[in-house]
Amino acid sequence: MSASPANPAQELPAEGAELLEVRNIAKRFGAVDVLKNISLNIASGEFLTLLGESGSGKTTLLRLIAGFEQPSSGEIWMGGARLDVLPPYKRRVNTVFQNYALFPHLSARDNVAYGLRVKNTPGREINGRVEEALRMVKMLDFAANRPSKLSGGQQQRIALARALVNRPQLLLLDEPLSALDANLRKQMQSELKSLQREIGITFLFVTHDQEEAMALSDRIALLRDGALEQVASPREIYAHPATAYTAQFIGQTNLLRGEIRGSIATCGALRWPLEGTDGPAMFSLRPEAIRICTDGKRQTNEVKFRATVRQQFYGGSSELLEVDCGNGQTLRVRVPARGPLTGEHDFVFSMAEAIRVQE
Repeated sequence: MSASPANPAQELPAEGAELLEVRNIAKRFGAVDVLKNISLNIASGEFLTLLGESGSGKTTLLRLIAGFEQPSSGEIWMGGARLDVLPPYKRRVNTVFQNYALFPHLSARDNVAYGLRVKNTPGREINGRVEEALRMVKMLDFAANRPSKLSGGQQQRIALARALVNRPQLLLLDEPLSALDANLRKQMQSELKSLQREIGITFLFVTHDQEEAMALSDRIALLRDGALEQVASPREIYAHPATAYTAQFIGQTNLLRGEIRGSIATCGALRWPLEGTDGPAMFSLRPEAIRICTDGKRQTNEVKFRATVRQQFYGGSSELLEVDCGNGQTLRVRVPARGPLTGEHDFVFSMAEAIRVQE
């Protein structure tokens, strides 16, 4: 057996130490700027998600880190050494693709072993490392099965094992759950998060699904048209979006356009005291931040308004209301399920829940 450590995490920098640094990376295809001066740090042991719409540049950034593309400008560093000058096979990076790319004629065990055999790794070492990788993803009992005999979730685990067997310092995952049905996808989200915590390897995950990013990530890097819009933890990016785009992309929100005059913010029918420079302003107000005011009273830090319920959408434990505040102003309100609502009601929200955002 090789003297290499049994757990790949043992080779990694201390958890929380910087592992990967992307420095002012740009990528152009012809006249199109796909990535625009991206700078991003990833800590050892972190689960960081690149989130964005199709065409935002997230997969291109993943391919640059993997070595499948070369940057037009900028540098990529890993563990204190320049990464972007190395060919893909010399990078301590492995990729799990969306379609898994398993060989249909090989067993699960042979799929996992394939990369090691190509590198002429000694047979005894191959057997030990393959067994270790299969054990990590809880697939030892299915080692003899071919991919056609495995479920979608099992195939994904084999794809993960094939990447883990190379003991990468960084695992790149390019929308690996998108081919699964909704129920299995939820199950695999939980398993993927647990696996990453158990192994301790840094995950860089690509998805366009904001709910998936919120559920899995330590931090989210939101890309928009090839530029970073915001990088923050799921809680921070949801509770304190920096821009209107972030507020709308991550969850649902009410964008309130108005102005500040004489330390008063006015957005249609809504008014509240707010220190700030006079001028136009925009705020994000989440639907769940608004509640029905049954007794007609409000606290000193709350904004109260009256509105008419126009539509009501049942969602199990909660319901989404569309309410008309007058003069064409409509807000979405999420309340605990309580049965049909009609007519006018008083609503309140905390002033602190109206987060000022950039256009």
